[in-house]
Parts: sequence; structure tokens; C-alpha cells
Amino acid sequence: MVETSGHIAVVGGGWAGMAAAVTLAVAGRPVTVFEAAKVLGGRARRVEIEGRTIDNGQHILLGAYAQTLTMLRTVHGEHAERELFDRRRLHLEQPGAFRLKTPPLPAPWHLAVALLGMRGLPRHDRLGTVAFVRRLRRARFRCARALTVASLLADQSALAVSLLWEPLCVAALNTPIDSASAQIFLNVLRLAFASHARDSDVLLPRVDLTTLFPDKAAAYLAAHAGEVRLGTTVTGLAVTDATVNLTSEAGEEGFAAAVLAVAPNQLAALGGLAERASAAPALAQVSAFAYEPIRTIYLQYPAPLELVQPMLKLDGNPGQWVFDRGLLGGAPGLAAVVISTESEAARVEHGTLERAIDAQLRRFFPKLAPPTWSQTIAERRATYACVASLARPAPGALEKRLYLAGDYTDPDFPATLEAATRSGVAAARQILAARP
Repeated sequence: MVETSGHIAVVGGGWAGMAAAVTLAVAGRPVTVFEAAKVLGGRARRVEIEGRTIDNGQHILLGAYAQTLTMLRTVHGEHAERELFDRRRLHLEQPGAFRLKTPPLPAPWHLAVALLGMRGLPRHDRLGTVAFVRRLRRARFRCARALTVASLLADQSALAVSLLWEPLCVAALNTPIDSASAQIFLNVLRLAFASHARDSDVLLPRVDLTTLFPDKAAAYLAAHAGEVRLGTTVTGLAVTDATVNLTSEAGEEGFAAAVLAVAPNQLAALGGLAERASAAPALAQVSAFAYEPIRTIYLQYPAPLELVQPMLKLDGNPGQWVFDRGLLGGAPGLAAVVISTESEAARVEHGTLERAIDAQLRRFFPKLAPPTWSQTIAERRATYACVASLARPAPGALEKRLYLAGDYTDPDFPATLEAATRSGVAAARQILAARP
């Protein structure tokens, strides 16, 4: 067995794993990252198809994603945000049906004015949304753990739910409102709207998701006595008093500690983990998870889309959001349409779905020429279903030398990039405190 004294192993090169690795490297600990895939990023990664570079999904950040933005500054430098993102005040618009835009005012007035000025809702509905948000603030954005988003919205009009609240919930939690956790939804609202106006800004990446963080994090590790092993699967795991021993095609190696940062549905497949009593509670919890898909449909048009902004809300028939990648550093005319959660209309052959999306876009933009290329990427287990009362493992120590990280372990937020980086940093800090 090869021994790497003082080294920490990270199993999984997604955003949680790379955040843990960078945090450890900043503190002077050498790190080896094991990633089974050929590309870093996990469920938020770059995809190469037919000579084109696209993403496996469309991820946006909020101005309130403090941990993720700190991590990006660590690996890219202090001007990372300016160089990597198109940052805009929150602007939700469905052409001809709905519009909400926050003005340049301090919180919470920016939200109040935006709600009062919404287009597409009658006056009494707009007043109802303002009263609803005021009640949430008085309750400090807390509710019963078992409450669903649908129950939380019981006194909101059907129109306000369909045009505003349901799209926000599905976008944030990737879970239908009938089962989505009201408390987690409130946590997102509090994060975005309770403190500073800039917290609700939308940050749209100008680079692919692997370039945005994982690749640069790997370069940071290489410059700090660490390494990333792509295409390397960990097949065995054992813990002794002195080491965590990992087995891969390179053989068996001993590490001072290990962070397990794989997707929750992959956790039980880590050889040797299921035999450890310390892992039993976490494995039991993730075995009860349900999962939600995200489908991203790319359509390349021969001319620029010329949308009024890079992200627009659609009517849900079948696409929910469209992103103009040409306005974000991609090929002019490239549309990315997102369908979050399971959808009857999306459960069709990819070519049929792409034609339906093209027809949907033409209802909004009738002058579009026929697309020259299309591609559907379906992430069947893109996120866990963030349902009410869901029991989740905590990030950090399963036992001495063995730690857990992943967006599903963050106690406060749904499966987002912020939850992933928060969990990775939390696990790394526990390791540093324990000094293995």
C-alpha cells in the first residue's frame, strides 16, 4: 500500500468536492481528488458534443451566494465576478404575460416596489403578494417543517401562483409545489430578499460550468502540492486508526482523512462504506430520496435571437425558461431551454421534444428561422426532490477521518451551487479542526 502522509483524499470532483479541496489547500494541506468522469463538475459541468461546448444544464447564481463567490475569488482572483458573469437586477419576464423587475432601491423596498409594479396581475393580486411577503418577514421566514409550498401559498390567487410563485419554487427547489418544502423555499426567499438589494441580483455565467470553477480549482490544487485524477474510480474504502485507505486502479493508498463528495445516489456504491456502522444513518436517509430530472434543450438558430435579456420565462408548454447563450459569450443564435422537474410533455423522444420547443419559441418569436442544430441533455437525477420534512445527512464527520459533503447535506438550502460549496467548505473546516 502506498502511504501519502498528511494528504487528504476527496472522492468526487463536483462543486462540493472541489470546494472542500480548495479549502484544504488554502490551509496548506495537500489534497488528491478522485473523479470517475473525464470532466470535472459533477452535475454542473461542461459537455462536448459534435465540436460544440455546452453545459449539461443552466445554472445561475444569486448575489447572495457568498460562499460560492468567495470560492471563485480564491481560484480566479478578486475580479472574478466581473469577468465571469453577466450580473443583473432580478428581472422575470414572460413576453406578453408577466413582468417583475426590481428597481435600484435598498431592501426590502426594492421587492415591495417590484411586486406592486408587476405586469400581468390585477391590482388586488399585487397587493395580496405584498401582504404575503410582509407576513413572511414578520414570521422571520419560518414555518412548520411539514408545510408544503402549495399550503404556504393557500391564500395567494391562482394567477399569482402560476405566474410568480410556482416558477420561483420550481427554479429554486426543482420540486413541484404540492410536495416542495415550504421552509426551504422560505430560506431561499430570505437569502435573496431579506438583507441587501444586491442579494437578489441574478449572475449568469459567461463561461461553461467546468471552466467557471472546477477546472480553475484543479489548477489551484496543482500549484499547492495537490492533484486531480480524472477517470479514476474509487472501488474500495477502509478506515484504520491511522489512515483512510482508498483502492483504485492505482492500487491502495492511505490518507489522513477522506471527504466523500459523490452524488447521494452513488454513496452506497462506494465499496466498503455500507459495512461501516458510522455510515448507516446517512445511507438510510439517502436511500429514501426521490429525484427530479432537468432537461436542457439546445437549439441553434442561424441568426442572433435578440431577446430583450439573456433569460426569459416561458409558459411551461413545455419549456419553462429560455437562455440566450449568444448574449452570454456563446454562439450567436444559441437558445437553451430548461424544463425542471418531471413533465408529461417532456417524456417524449428527444427529436419530438426539440420540435415542440422550437414551436414554443416561435409562438413568442415568430420571425425565427428554422434551427440548424439541436441537442437535448436529460439529467435524470439532476437533484434530489426537496420535499417537506425531508431528513438529510449533515455535512462533515461520519466518523474519525471520514467526512461527507454534497449539496444534499446542506441543512438550509436546496440542491444549488451554493449548497454544494457550503457543504464542501463545512467538511474541510471540520477536518482542519480535527487535525488528522
